[in-house]
Amino acid sequence: MLLYLFFSCFSFILFLKSLHLKFRPSRASELTLFSFWTLKDPYIISSSKFASDFDVPRSHLCQIPFKMSIIKASLNPKLENVKETEEEMSVLDLPELALECILERLPPGGLFSMASVCNSLRKRCMSDHLWKRHMDQKWGRVIGQAAYREWKCFIASRRDCGCLRQGKLKGLMKFLRFLPFSWIKSKLDNGEKKRNPHPTDSTMSWYLALETGKFWFPAQVYNRENGHVGFMLSCYDADLSYDARTDTFQARYPPHGRRAAATESGVTWDRLRAPPVNTLPHDLHRSSCLSDLRPGDHIEIQWRRNKGFPYGWWYGVVGHLESCDGSEVYCQCHDSDVVMLLFNHYAVGSRWRQMTIDRRNHREEGNEADGFYGGIRKIDSKEEVSTWKQLWPSEVLE
Repeated sequence: MLLYLFFSCFSFILFLKSLHLKFRPSRASELTLFSFWTLKDPYIISSSKFASDFDVPRSHLCQIPFKMSIIKASLNPKLENVKETEEEMSVLDLPELALECILERLPPGGLFSMASVCNSLRKRCMSDHLWKRHMDQKWGRVIGQAAYREWKCFIASRRDCGCLRQGKLKGLMKFLRFLPFSWIKSKLDNGEKKRNPHPTDSTMSWYLALETGKFWFPAQVYNRENGHVGFMLSCYDADLSYDARTDTFQARYPPHGRRAAATESGVTWDRLRAPPVNTLPHDLHRSSCLSDLRPGDHIEIQWRRNKGFPYGWWYGVVGHLESCDGSEVYCQCHDSDVVMLLFNHYAVGSRWRQMTIDRRNHREEGNEADGFYGGIRKIDSKEEVSTWKQLWPSEVLE
């Protein structure tokens, strides 16, 4: 009896060894949820970070199969049959939250590449909420309401061109009616796909138009024309186009009277800003802060050489009147109808050093010799004041 039991146990052990069942670590098995294509794409995630996040040795990363599979082993109580089924999986089989987290971590180039994989990923990768974050991070500081309105006009013009093109195609159909309809439709569809690979009203489309420099957007440039001495501590409106190769911009300024529109290349990011007010370059800004101006306040004032030129915004501060000794206790400058404006980057005695305006009845003031001063806006942001001080000239201007 004992001998029979011994041989039975020994045979059972040999049978178990013949099954060759190999169990992988639980953490490593989780890696099969990610496709090999996702791991090898440099836009997705680096292997070192992937290993650290999942606490998996780097050696396991080399063991991930090219095609994901799940091995299902079903054993009956007598261990008679072992069934292995292989099921193909893709990144779309991930839970919605996991897939969304992956897409949110992709840079713009990765999202654009993923959008060309399949229709399902195309819809996900082109969603506005994913691209809005990239838009705000890179373009939020220089894109304002004026640029958004210009973009809407740009889209409308493209749609009008599309309608005109469709009208011409309808006319051509009369001449092409002898050709097979399926052939004509395939050619038109292929041409339309090449011309319009993504919706023109999407945030992705706007981002790509900015990134490629195809869309010129309105913004303002500090110290225009490469910091020309005549434009120090000023900010002028311009249309800008981005150059991704140099990470700089090309600027086109509005024409000055009969002069041709000036252009400037190599404009850096730190010299740009979105227009703080919705006032066109040739329009007078309606000032709403005059009654609140006090000595020490930072301001920007419109100025132009003559009435045929566009306005630029010039930095200055509110000073004390000549009748005031500058004492904070006895100062009554804020009660006066006259406001003293100082431009301290000009030397004392310069005709550009100071000027006065009427607080209650301020309009465009000036002459052909000294130029014309327009509207005023008070600067309340410390960040704006800091930007102006960083642009301060190294030498006092005459």
